[in-house]
Amino acid sequence: MSGIGGTVRGMTTTRTKPQPTTTLQPRGPFSLRELATFGFGSRLDTRYDGVLRMAFCVDGAGYAQQVGVEVRQDDAGVHIRMHGDDLPAAAVTAQVARILSLDHDGEAFLRVGRRDPVIGRLQAVAPGLRPPQFHSPYEAAAWAVLSARRPARQMAAVQRQLAAAHGRGFELAGEPWHAFPTPARLLAVTSFPGIPELKLGRLQAVARAALAGRLDVAHLVAAGQPAAMAQLQALPGIGPFYSALIVVRSCGLADALVAEPKAMAAAGRLYGRGEPLSAAEFADLAEAWRPFRTWATVLLRAASPRLS
Repeated sequence: MSGIGGTVRGMTTTRTKPQPTTTLQPRGPFSLRELATFGFGSRLDTRYDGVLRMAFCVDGAGYAQQVGVEVRQDDAGVHIRMHGDDLPAAAVTAQVARILSLDHDGEAFLRVGRRDPVIGRLQAVAPGLRPPQFHSPYEAAAWAVLSARRPARQMAAVQRQLAAAHGRGFELAGEPWHAFPTPARLLAVTSFPGIPELKLGRLQAVARAALAGRLDVAHLVAAGQPAAMAQLQALPGIGPFYSALIVVRSCGLADALVAEPKAMAAAGRLYGRGEPLSAAEFADLAEAWRPFRTWATVLLRAASPRLS
């Protein structure tokens, strides 16, 4: 892509004047390292050098703006350095807070661990682990289309190539990062290596939904999880599994019940059942985790291997 900047490691990036850094104060335990090394969605590279780099489309207005952010954590808080032009700093800060699950009270989640000793043990071996979220429902839906029935690592590479070709580039803490194409730009793509015509058509259906406001966080949250999932399943290529993933893991729902097979297997082992729980058994068990059933489920999946 063309830009007014230079080339970093062979990729063209746009040099922008960094915006003032904003700071978030986590309520309760939070570890940026845990989140940065989690491995989620298309983010499969779990290296961490003290900076979490992200480039994404900004919430609202058809996801027309793009931003690059550098996130760091120290004793004073979680610091967000933004790169872009005429950015809505408050909106970007709120979006980063949602992506990092910093929009919820971690102290309240500790109370779940005090009620449930298994969750308490998991919190102790993974202190500060919170669920990472997709950048937005738009980008989550695009990833669902791209990754369906394809190896995740292969399609993550295709997604990066698509972003490099049609998204905005940023230099973030010395590295090149590209935001996923805006919906308007995605609609102008006629073909792309590694993306079959069927998938490209489905991606563009996602783009049209985003431009119409149907993939805004506020719209999906107001609809409620069942209705929001039904709306998403009207998009070609989005079924029940991916509709749940989009709603729960891009809108930042902390208390959704998703009976994931890996979580049910981990629960069966850690709660002494000897076999994976059924969906009904898992739902009964999860009642003790309210109002953090999503967080507890993610913790089960991510941290249970750390318990010997």
